[in-house]
Amino acid sequence: MRRFVTLAVLLLFTIPFGVSISGCSKAVTVTYCNELDSGVHVGQTVTLDLEPRLTGISINQGAIGSVGAPTGKDCKGSASSVAGTVYASSNRTIVDVNPVSGTGGLCAGSWNRNSGGGVADYTVCTPNGKEGTAYITASAQGVTSNPIAVYVHPVVTSIVLGTPSVDCTTDFASNCYAVNTQSCYLPATSTSPLAPPAGGNPYTGVGCISQEVAAQLAARVYAGTGAGQQNISCLVGPLQFTAQIPSVVTIDTNGLATAAQPGSTIINAQISQSSSTAGSFSTCPPKTITLTAAGSTTAPTAPITVAQNVLQELTTTIIDTKGNPITNIGLTYVSTTPVTIPTSLNNITPLFPGAAAITAICQPPTCNPSAFDQIGLNGNGTPVFSNPVQINATGTNNSTVLYIASTESQYILPVDFTVATQGSPTRLPYVPNSLVLSEDGTEIYMGSANELMVYNTTSNALTNQNVNVSGKAIALSPNNATLVFTDPVRKLTYLYSTASSSVTTQYGGVAVQAQWTPDSSTVYIATDDNHLLVYSTFTGWRSVDLTVPATDVAITVPNAGAYLAEQSAVEVRSGCPVTTVQNPNTINATTTNVFYPSAGVVGATGDRIAATNDGMHMLTATTTSFTDIVTSNTVIAPVNGQPQDGACPVTFSSAPKAPIALTTAKPTLITGVLPTSDSDFAFLTYTGTGAVVPQYTPANGLLFNVPLQTTAVGAPVAPVIGVVSSDNQTLYVGTSGDDLVHRLVRGATNFTDSLTPINPLLPSATGSGYAVPNLIAQKPRKATS
Repeated sequence: MRRFVTLAVLLLFTIPFGVSISGCSKAVTVTYCNELDSGVHVGQTVTLDLEPRLTGISINQGAIGSVGAPTGKDCKGSASSVAGTVYASSNRTIVDVNPVSGTGGLCAGSWNRNSGGGVADYTVCTPNGKEGTAYITASAQGVTSNPIAVYVHPVVTSIVLGTPSVDCTTDFASNCYAVNTQSCYLPATSTSPLAPPAGGNPYTGVGCISQEVAAQLAARVYAGTGAGQQNISCLVGPLQFTAQIPSVVTIDTNGLATAAQPGSTIINAQISQSSSTAGSFSTCPPKTITLTAAGSTTAPTAPITVAQNVLQELTTTIIDTKGNPITNIGLTYVSTTPVTIPTSLNNITPLFPGAAAITAICQPPTCNPSAFDQIGLNGNGTPVFSNPVQINATGTNNSTVLYIASTESQYILPVDFTVATQGSPTRLPYVPNSLVLSEDGTEIYMGSANELMVYNTTSNALTNQNVNVSGKAIALSPNNATLVFTDPVRKLTYLYSTASSSVTTQYGGVAVQAQWTPDSSTVYIATDDNHLLVYSTFTGWRSVDLTVPATDVAITVPNAGAYLAEQSAVEVRSGCPVTTVQNPNTINATTTNVFYPSAGVVGATGDRIAATNDGMHMLTATTTSFTDIVTSNTVIAPVNGQPQDGACPVTFSSAPKAPIALTTAKPTLITGVLPTSDSDFAFLTYTGTGAVVPQYTPANGLLFNVPLQTTAVGAPVAPVIGVVSSDNQTLYVGTSGDDLVHRLVRGATNFTDSLTPINPLLPSATGSGYAVPNLIAQKPRKATS
């Protein structure tokens, strides 16, 4: 037994030690940077980067600052871990540093050391009155970082944006400082002035800068006040300029600003612990936006005919207020009939036969934005419109789904002309007092004295009842997002979010009529208390005092303003504000504005008013007459086929023709003016008597009375409501007297009531008979046969 133990001991000591270890563990593979078997290995820190390398750090005398931890890289340029960092100062009398602080505690004076009395080291910074520049480095693992400059200076009392200096010997400014050399451009002797290097036009705040043009920003830094004020711009290091709206301008470390997208932005200049008063930078806005068919360079003077489901591309040419081209800006393309002829940016593909006006808009805040107190400065913060392009979409296989209801019935009836057998009316919880169909035709919003009712056109059923909102539905935005709703009891007008089924904002007043701009950014609301309410996603609510109540409102084409039908006249309200500039022609210019000012009164009267899609007519009617106000595209009257200035301020052209007396029709109230989307015809609906539909033809200025047929059901008395089909071939009118919906069909020169009327048979809410169909909406649908 002893012999076996002795043999084991001998074997243990004769086997090499390394062999025994290798049999128990795995060796760690080391990759060396030189690809040999010794030296610096991959993953080991070889460089340290300390920031801010270019701008350095600026500290008031006696103030405490900090510098961040360095970042390490290995020989392959990959990030490496850094531990045991120690900081050092090139001149501790100017900048003292806590060598072991995790973030490098800086003192523009002297740190306390060994103070005793329980006071921790590096917690009290004592000023010593010195100023100048010292350099901080960080060391770790045998590697030292790049130095960063720390500028110590008297306490900064103000930073003032202004024009760049042209003499750096007597007028110190931020453009006198060279970031690369970390010093001011000062001469060795004072025998001649030294100007800063050329880097761009000096930005003075006078006017705007065209896209891609560079301009030099500058600011002056001061210490003290009054007679003791001192310009210390060459002591604080480089300033850092930032734009509140970065899309407007890009600014490099030398303060060289390059104009980018149109707009105005507040510029701030700052150093550590101090920032400037605000100035502004302006990139020139568009003066004209010319919208043409692809392949053409001139604005079309006649409608462009496009087949259904065929792509039509449009091209925009944008010129700024200095005559220079602008590219790559965020224009909004809008259609006046977005369901029939939608837009996808500048591409138009008609889905149904019909007509539309297409406009490109540079609309703040998406395009040409500004701060609120700079709206109107150099033309920034205001919209710019293109010429409207008329699209006539041809095609067949089009039908209509009609929705019929009444303010005297608790039922709604869908009529689908693509099916042979119609469904039954849907019973509603309450009698509706209003009806608004969403632009996409999916939802119907009906107001009542008790709640808001939402009807889905796919399921033909009520899908939402909001008891928190009662009153009348007035107008839905073209993007289907926001409903104008008014409560006559509480005397409030709401903006109601269809997505959240809740009120987003409200304003005092009872809405009578409202209309949204095609881009859904602004809604004009006429109230019953002598006010025009305007809500803009850019400027919020505005209430405009009127001398008399407005009974209706119509948006211009393009949507640069609105025409108001008032008791004694038609008034124009501009979407362009009246701007007053404070401190003009300086970098600190600001503005005050009067929003939606009056642009004049037209010598015509009206109870209801509507615009034609071609932008050439505002049509208005009273109970005794009809008036055509020729507007010549309202904003942009083409000259030799070329659009004119589409930017603010806008000059509105309004030439009313002689009023045409209403003869056979005897209205007691005008309920609607209904232009066809191709601008060829317009119709009047009304309460009263007459049994005719007045039809107006803008091309020849004639008013023709379309007789309504008498049927076995009875004789019509008046067309109380109407809607034109999307293809402009049929006018549907609900009539009193016979409680039918008549279908008027388009001919070569006039419409005629030649088809069998629809008998909706809406049960009266009073319990006997049928109700007058005075709530109607239609949406296009592909025919199935």
